[in-house]
Amino acid sequence: MPTKNRTVKGALGGVLGLVGLSAVAGLLVTASVTPVLAMTGIAGSQALTIFEKLPAKLDVTAPMEQSTIYATKSDGTSVELASFYEQNRIPVTFEQINPVVYDAILASEDKDFYSHGGVNVGATAKALVDNLRGTSDRGASTITQQYVKNVLIQDCEQDADPASGTYADDLQQCWLDATNAVGSKGIERKLQEMRYALQIEKEYSKNDILLGYLNIANFGGTVYGIESAASYYFSTTAANLTVAQAATIAGMVQNPNQYRIDKPGGTGTNADGTPRNGVDDGYVDTLDRRHYVLQRMLTLGKITQAQYDEADASPITPAINPPTQGCAAATTSAYFCEYVKSVVLNDPAFGDTEQERRDRLRQGGLKIYSTMNIDIQSAGAVAMRNTVPANYDNQYFGAAGVSLEATTGRVLAITQNTKFSETVQGDQAYSSLVFASDKAHGGSNGFSVGSTYKLFTLIDWLEEGRSVRETLNGTNRVFQNFKCGDDSIRNTTKIQNFGNQGGYTGTVMRFTADSLNSGYLAMAEKLDLCKINAVADRMGVTLANGGKTTDGNAAPYDILGPKYISPLAMAGAYATVANNGIYCTPKAIDRVVDAEGNDLPIPESKCSQVISPEVANTAAFALQGVMNGGTGRRANTNDGTPLIGKTGTHESWGTMMIESSTKITTAVWVGRWQGEASILRQSWNGTALNEMRYGLARTMQRTANDIYGGDAFPQPDANLSKQVLTEVPNVVGQTVAAATQMLEDKGFQVTVGAAVDGPAGDVIMAQDPAGQAPAGATVTISPSNGQGATVPDVTGQPKTAAGAALLAAGFTSVSFDNSCNPGGATVAATDPPANTAANRATPITVSCQ
Repeated sequence: MPTKNRTVKGALGGVLGLVGLSAVAGLLVTASVTPVLAMTGIAGSQALTIFEKLPAKLDVTAPMEQSTIYATKSDGTSVELASFYEQNRIPVTFEQINPVVYDAILASEDKDFYSHGGVNVGATAKALVDNLRGTSDRGASTITQQYVKNVLIQDCEQDADPASGTYADDLQQCWLDATNAVGSKGIERKLQEMRYALQIEKEYSKNDILLGYLNIANFGGTVYGIESAASYYFSTTAANLTVAQAATIAGMVQNPNQYRIDKPGGTGTNADGTPRNGVDDGYVDTLDRRHYVLQRMLTLGKITQAQYDEADASPITPAINPPTQGCAAATTSAYFCEYVKSVVLNDPAFGDTEQERRDRLRQGGLKIYSTMNIDIQSAGAVAMRNTVPANYDNQYFGAAGVSLEATTGRVLAITQNTKFSETVQGDQAYSSLVFASDKAHGGSNGFSVGSTYKLFTLIDWLEEGRSVRETLNGTNRVFQNFKCGDDSIRNTTKIQNFGNQGGYTGTVMRFTADSLNSGYLAMAEKLDLCKINAVADRMGVTLANGGKTTDGNAAPYDILGPKYISPLAMAGAYATVANNGIYCTPKAIDRVVDAEGNDLPIPESKCSQVISPEVANTAAFALQGVMNGGTGRRANTNDGTPLIGKTGTHESWGTMMIESSTKITTAVWVGRWQGEASILRQSWNGTALNEMRYGLARTMQRTANDIYGGDAFPQPDANLSKQVLTEVPNVVGQTVAAATQMLEDKGFQVTVGAAVDGPAGDVIMAQDPAGQAPAGATVTISPSNGQGATVPDVTGQPKTAAGAALLAAGFTSVSFDNSCNPGGATVAATDPPANTAANRATPITVSCQ
């Protein structure tokens, strides 16, 4: 076991080594090196720099480390989701490594490690002379020098491009250049290695150097560091390695890719072409190398004869534990992980260029604490798995759900029906696209969001000062007259309601609860289409491809949601309503800590008032009707938490459900992520495809309600929710056609009621209502039945003249009471009174005076 502190002898040896090296180096430089440097152009100040520069990357306490993304439980504890690395490395402390590992490494690689000053003077001098002769200088390096060599190799590897077709060859060349360089390059490398090693020995303790070496050394492929090697090759930890396992791993460092034991088919080839160093020959080369390591350990007294015999007789038995890096390791949380990853790769907070950001993620040892609430995520994932198949019919059927905190923009959950993979091709059950997000944050092109887009017509309606209780004629027809600013937009197409409903006259409240297309088209005729799209833009909605909702020419059908938008963007808009009109940009990261434990700047969510509280609260008032008896009732959590919401259907292949408490907003999309194959009249596991959205949204929202709760929504603004009355034209005396036109011109619906007594001809005798009525109300007009007559005014006339006048007016039953019998009596009154319309058969009674 190595001593943990540098001894006086070791320190003295370092000084003597340095003195010896100085003498040897001086001799070599003057006698051998200088001529070679001169011949190869390495001279003067350039040669001096070989001995002077010590890069910061040689810090033995700062190896390249993997970054990890975490989620959070409701109790505040962190849960690891996934790791990212250029090199599979898990740094450990000195005490976390079994001492037998140190003994194995030092016995085989550098038995005098604790006594030399960083350079083996004799071996290095021999290596330099061999280099001058053109023979290899491999070997001769102390642990400190090997540490330097590993750092320089990995620095070279970082410059290799993973996307190039020569990536593997480029990595191999980095190793060859650092280990097999000959001639002037070999001399320059060895001298630089010496200088760096001496400087490192001055600045760090022996234990720090040994630990740094074991944390950075390559053990084959992408396995770096002793902890990762122990885990990968033997499914254990560095603290629990046996003597045989420690010797096997220690033996790998001389030629990692030759001695690795994760290639059952071999790492080389025999002269006859058969595989070598694989499972068939018992990993013969690695076995020989292990034998050498064990012999050195026995010779140096690091193990007993019994330990040697047992270890040397044992076969090499790998227990490969492949590390899983990247978001695939997060399984059902993989798409949330991928969204967080995309934030890191896109946000300047993590680097000025994409390559810098990528390097920081894969090499910087970041601890990224995401905003995910694992409880909501897990509930959504279970509901998704039980509700939506990963691949329903090979026609790109998909589903996604997202929940975010309305008051902060923190994204709490992202679920998806497919299985995450960046490599699987040809199986629609697998995808790397994050359906819930946009092109920049997961590669999705978004989806037509259907009637959930009606929110922006509702907001514009309210911002124009109109009431949600205003009544309009929502009967379906060709809505013709729209506008964008000063430009008229003429429509000639009849846009259908869902299920080809005929529509009705009703209030904005009812149109919203029923999601009536024709009702919203009637509203849009009174608004500005461009302003409606501008409302969406103001509420944080962008097209999934990065465009704006105001791009292109406005069209009447815009209000019904054909634009391709991400569910996350739509969730943000509804969260704005729930948050009193304050929009918060999505936030996926709560905290980032670097490898040294320092908090780093993170992308912050920005919140701003984009619609007035009065408009937001009144919109929420209308949207509550969707969840309470309206089209969203099947997604209601029914747990006492007040909810707003909106359903959406696009044609026959896309559906959405968005619902929100005052705390949490959930958006779910289910449909075709490519193509337009219908999802109607189809089901899976007993649930219709176009109804899957309800259960998914309900489960995620209910879990969120359990954790976060929710308050009552504020009361609507009085002016924006008042009953609106308008003047009804008086059409009595008009023809049926004229009366109908007059009323319809004012926005009323017209119903012709039963005919009432009136004169012959086409004439309206009565209407209901008269005076004032809600805009768009139905007015019943009653035409004449032709059987009516008007009682003439016969006051003052004698009995005979009065009777003649009444009979002439068409009345068939006229009688005079006894007051008319005296001579000279004149008419005082009639019953019905004069000028009254009555049926001709109505008895007329005359009284005299």
